[in-house]
Amino acid sequence: MKAAIHPTLRPVIFRDARAGKDFVIYSTLETDEKDTHNGQECSVYRVEVSSESHPFYTGTQTLVTTSGQIDKFKARMAKAKNLQS
Repeated sequence: MKAAIHPTLRPVIFRDARAGKDFVIYSTLETDEKDTHNGQECSVYRVEVSSESHPFYTGTQTLVTTSGQIDKFKARMAKAKNLQS
């Protein structure tokens, strides 16, 4: 193996914006925003969704009805067909 070609792993704080939770994972990411974790300065990477805020993992899924969408699609297709004639 060649020496000094591999990136250095360091602790990075992944901050969930919705849930307000932090996860510390070793990564090669480097950001300008810094924070301390266990007395060590770490980069902070903000994520929009994690397992703490995703509806699948939190059990807050909502049912989406598609019947209205199908009717709208059929109406658009009928209108387009009439315009072509």
